[in-house]
Amino acid sequence: MKNAVLVALLALLTFAVACSDSTSKPQFNFKPAPKEGLAAKVGDLEISNAQLNDGIESEIYEAEQKLFEIRFNKLKGIIIEKMIEKDNKAGLSADDYLNKHISKDIVISEKEIDAFIKDQAIPAEHINPQIREKIKSYLEMERKKEAVDKWLASETKKTKVEVYIPKPRRPSFEINVGDAPALGDKDAKVTVVEFSDFQCPFCAKGADIIKGLKKKYGSKVRFVFKNFPLPFHNQAEGAAVAGLCANEQSTELFWKMHDEMFADQTKLDSAALKATAKKIGVKAEQFNKCLDENKYLTKVQADMEEGKKIKVKSTPTFFINGQLINGAQPLDVFTDIIDEELAR
Repeated sequence: MKNAVLVALLALLTFAVACSDSTSKPQFNFKPAPKEGLAAKVGDLEISNAQLNDGIESEIYEAEQKLFEIRFNKLKGIIIEKMIEKDNKAGLSADDYLNKHISKDIVISEKEIDAFIKDQAIPAEHINPQIREKIKSYLEMERKKEAVDKWLASETKKTKVEVYIPKPRRPSFEINVGDAPALGDKDAKVTVVEFSDFQCPFCAKGADIIKGLKKKYGSKVRFVFKNFPLPFHNQAEGAAVAGLCANEQSTELFWKMHDEMFADQTKLDSAALKATAKKIGVKAEQFNKCLDENKYLTKVQADMEEGKKIKVKSTPTFFINGQLINGAQPLDVFTDIIDEELAR
């Protein structure tokens, strides 16, 4: 509430300043910092960069990433032009060379257009020849991009390309794995920690991501699960306790329970959780007693407190060797970071 009031006040001040004369504007003197790590001074009071960045790490990263992508896409275009110039013996324009040598023979069939319409669930009443032509143009453009990427992948294997603009690094946090359910070698070079909620539909997608990573990397990566049941999911806390009750009997049973709960998120009431646990082979009496007593509620709450300290704001949230990823991002977002960490 305090933050909301402060934001509203700042907005009001911004409006007031915009409408006022220069004599009533706040006086901010922009100058080089007198020492490293300093963001500002208010009289003798110092404000550090760490204080400035605290709580907005993700927003800063996203802004830096957008700037990087703008610069890198421009650079990529220049690199493609230079490579075309090097190989362009016939003196064709870049577009003609592209069409003749890189993206030739691209033909979009009516079946592909129909498949796109079905995949995007475009209502039948919106479909007409003009829309189909636009879809065809879009699919042609996407196919050309794929062809250029494939060509560029081939060319950069033959010609070394070094890039000197720095990639922004994701915000990184120290995470205490502790006795959380884990899968994989403790000495693995990469650890993926997930803060998740068994009733969250996006977290079910997150579980699929973890499955994909397990399949790709096997024992090279360790996976750790932390609970972060959101308050508006009224069965999430009980499901979190159920997972830890299964974990009490074995880590293998935890991951089985984990998979079952995410596979059907309509079965998270107490009776359904007990039935699921029995199905996967727990000792029913021990599990039921654990669940009825809310035995691991304190542990679930401790996970949540830890998550809040390291800026978990939603689920699922992942940390790859401490590097934060918000949400169920495409798999290649995860594999790019993991590959970099494995290569270090």
